[in-house]
This record gives sequence, C-alpha cells and structure tokens, in this order.
Amino acid sequence: MYLHFDQIPKSNTFASLPDDFYTRLPTTPLSQPRLLHASSESARLIGLSPAAFSESVFLNVVSGNVALPGGDTLAAVYSGHQFGVWAGQLGDGRAHLLGGLKGPDGLWELQLKGAGQTPYSRMGDGRAVLRSSVREYLASHAMVGLGVPTTRALSIVASADRVMRETMETTAVVARMAPSFVRFGSFQHWAAKQRPDLMRLLADYVIDHFYPECKAFDKHKDSDAYQYVRLLEIVVQRTANLMADWQANGFCHGVMNTDNMSILGLTLDYGPFGFMDAFDAGHICNHTDSQGRYAWHAQPAVAHWNLYQLANSLHLIVPDADALRQALDSFETFFLSSMQKKMMSKLGLTDWQDGDHVLIDDLWSLMHRNRADFTLTFRQLAHVSGLTDASAVQIEHDLGGTVNASIQPFVDLFIDRDDASAWLDRYRRRIAQQGSPTNHERIQSMLASNPLYVLRNHLAQQAIEFAQEGDNSEIERLLTILANPFEAKAGFEAYSALPPAWASKIEVSCSS
Repeated sequence: MYLHFDQIPKSNTFASLPDDFYTRLPTTPLSQPRLLHASSESARLIGLSPAAFSESVFLNVVSGNVALPGGDTLAAVYSGHQFGVWAGQLGDGRAHLLGGLKGPDGLWELQLKGAGQTPYSRMGDGRAVLRSSVREYLASHAMVGLGVPTTRALSIVASADRVMRETMETTAVVARMAPSFVRFGSFQHWAAKQRPDLMRLLADYVIDHFYPECKAFDKHKDSDAYQYVRLLEIVVQRTANLMADWQANGFCHGVMNTDNMSILGLTLDYGPFGFMDAFDAGHICNHTDSQGRYAWHAQPAVAHWNLYQLANSLHLIVPDADALRQALDSFETFFLSSMQKKMMSKLGLTDWQDGDHVLIDDLWSLMHRNRADFTLTFRQLAHVSGLTDASAVQIEHDLGGTVNASIQPFVDLFIDRDDASAWLDRYRRRIAQQGSPTNHERIQSMLASNPLYVLRNHLAQQAIEFAQEGDNSEIERLLTILANPFEAKAGFEAYSALPPAWASKIEVSCSS
C-alpha cells in the first residue's frame, strides 16, 4: 500500500486524446479546507493506505489546492439532451479530472467535483455545496453495498467558503473515482459537430480500454464498423441491467439527461436522487422535474430513449442503421430478463412459472395503492406468518427491530390489510408449489436480496446537519450499515424504521 499519491503509478489515458476532447486548466483552491471524511475502501482500490488521510498532501490534492503528482488536470467537453431537449455543448462545469491511478485491480480516474470554474461552467460558479456533496458521498457507498454499478467516492472536503444556491451555503469538494467518466453525451458532441474522425477516435479509445471484446467480430461482418455496433450492444445490455438494479431497489436518479449516462453502465452524477420510502410508481424525486420525465416508472423507457440518442450519434461512423436499430431493440429483452431474475430473488422464487408476472404486478399495485414502504415491504415478506420457522426474537433481529412479537410482518405495512392478506395467501400458495429450498434457505436468500438499510432522504439529511457543524459521526454511522445493508446490526434500529413524518417534506432539486 502506498502512503502518498506520488507513489501510485499513473496512466493518464484520457489526457492522451487530442485537446479537442478537453481543456487543460488548474483547479481553484478552497479556503481553509478540512477533510470531513475519507473512504478506506475506495483508497484500497487505488492502492492508497488509509494512513495517507492524515498527510497534508492528501488533503491538498483532494481539495483541489494542488495538482495530483504525475497527473494531468483537465475538464472534459461533451454535449447532450437535458429533460429531453437538445442543450448543445455542455461539459465538466464543476469537475476536474486529475489523472489516472493504477490500482491493484485496474485503472481509476480521479475527479474532483466542486473544484472551481471551467470553460463549460455556463455562468455557474464551479462549486459544489456541502449538502449535495454529503449526499453524493453517501450515495456512492450505498450503491456499492447494494451491488449496483456506480462511480466511487474517495473523500469529501469541507470549507468555510460560501456560494448562493436557494440560500447561501458552504462549499465542499468530493473526490470521486471511476474507470472512465465518458458519457453518452461525449459521443453526441462529435455527432453534432459532424466530426466522424473524432467520433471514431473516441469510440476506439473506449473499446481499447474497456471493451476489447468488441474487436472479436464475425468474419462476414464489416470489421471496421461492426466493432462500433458491438460497442452499442454491450452498452445497451449494461444500461438495461443498471435500470433493473435501480428499479429493484426503489432508486430514482432524478436527472437522467444523456450527459449523465455512463458509457460503462455506471450510476453517474448524483444530484437530486432518492430511494423511495412510500411506494409510488410515479414518484418524482427531483422537484425541478415538474413534468415527471424522470419518475421511477419512467426510468427504463428514458434509458432506452437515451440509448437511441447514442445510437443516432454512432450512425456517423456506422452506415448500417438496421444494425444499430437491432442493437437498440435488445434493450427490452435484457431489461425484462434482468428484472425477472431480481424479482425472483426478492420473492424467494426458485423458478419462473406462468402467472408469476401477474402475482408480481399485483404486488406493485397493492404497494402503490397503500403507499407501502418500498424497502420494508420486501424485507418483511421473508418472515410472513406461516412461511417462517424463525422465532419471534430472530424475526425481530432480522428485521432490525422494526417489528416485535405483537406485530405481524408485511401486512401491517398496508392500510388495506384485507387486500394485503389476500395477496399474501396467493403468495403462500405459490411458495408451497416449490419443493425446495427449505424455509430457512429461502428466508436467508430473501434477506440477502432485500436490503434492510437504504440511504433514505431523512438519514442523509441528518448526516448533512451534523456535517454542517463539523461532525462526521453520522456519515461514519451510515457507512457502517450501508457497507452491508442486508445484515441487521444491533443498535441501528432507528435506521431501518419507517421514516418520520417530516421526511416527506424534504425536497431535492438540480441544485442539490
């Protein structure tokens, strides 16, 4: 393990592309930066020892006060659609890519969010506020714990500097990592400029570094263009799987613009995101989204639409539109297959039978009508009466203290208990059709598929309020449970309980 950034091998691959793809410029230093928190797990990915966190060079780099030793600081350019409308040229308006770090298991690009203005800031100040920075830091860790592909967060630095959002707020910088920050919008940029040479260069870069399998093609195919069709096929599959992950965990991104869609199928750019409490299929987590374009139920369709924009861009270097269209058409198959597997795991089904889709659709409808808690509905389904051989004490422990011996799991989450009981009877009959596994095996499998803890908005808000006082203890406590959100932990019962009434008043927007 390395103690300093300058000891980690560097590979500034994105910076090796021509200057057309970015602007080299330094970050803007923060006044009196202080390290609010740093992640040992993220540091391990780049071979950095947690002992480095106490070194001044670490703080200086992750705050943007000095450049990454051996790095190449830049801001990338891209274009895209925002809320379905072509926005033209965009780019890293408040992000600086510091360089690539060679970790034990591969390359990670280190990027600072909130480190000052760039040529792409579009009248913005280039800063991030503490509120949104804490949310992004926690969210990326939450997604890792859930097994959802995501960018990673290395550190969060606070400062007394202030900027105006809805009100005056203090600034912060998040150091985040990903193998690449290339987006759908990176390709749209060159399509809009009618630059097939630079489009091809970008596609070759992505294929060479992340999708070398695209070069293995059918000898009857056009070898040059077909690799770009294969690229689209793989991105379609990864994006479809990501959407199934989001849907199955009740996660809403909030701003699925094409410039926020990762070419690697990662959850990218945490702004007005949210994990649902009370289930509403039309839930909108971003109060800026007045038309509900990015509501929970719309996310898969929006992802498909965004992929269409990517395919349309690739048409600049792939003459065969039918091949691109065929790749796009595979999205629904991949999404439905992935979603089916996830729902089977969540419900403890060992095989798929005729009628299972009706059973599951009826559960969604039941949850929607009753505004049942998304996370606890699936978690408590593992311990319904007549389907568990666990003791009351074990049930209470497995559910994180959210119930006790006098409360019936699952049914009590619904206002219409009769409807919930009727659905539960159908579910019991369906489970009875499975000869195996045993109740114990099924329950353990369901508990391993349905998290007890998610980053609810009110939990993030509490961590923000502590952080604003210079206290990172709530961040630390949340990271403890989010690292393994499927395992109940004694002393954390409040973190798995139904949210308080005031939680419904929390609003997040694009300024978040």
